[in-house]
Amino acid sequence: MPAALAALALACSAAASAEPASWTPLLRTAATKLITAELNGDGATACSVLYAPLTATVDGRTCVQRWDARSARLLAAPGGARRLRADLRAVATATVTIDGLYGSIALPHPLLGGQSRFYWTANCWMLMR
Repeated sequence: MPAALAALALACSAAASAEPASWTPLLRTAATKLITAELNGDGATACSVLYAPLTATVDGRTCVQRWDARSARLLAAPGGARRLRADLRAVATATVTIDGLYGSIALPHPLLGGQSRFYWTANCWMLMR
């Protein structure tokens, strides 16, 4: 058992030290991709940036259908497009915080569920709740 714990500790420390320095720019790219997709009403691209569990079909509606509708609501809301454009402008300089496999970006208007939180999976940042 002690050998297994030592191996686990070594594996975790190796994974932590292997954290790519490029994660912050990649998170900014993911945020930019999502915001641009919402501005363009492009649910398929928005879904490509979502953490896999968020892409499931819900109540008979695909991820693309739900995000097309979400984008339409956001753009139709008073100031909706303005808020998205403000977020898009802010991405380049917004504070990015990375803690292990989780990252967040401090945007003026949070991206999903009051947060702009991402998860590192499949070698890319995916927006999550």
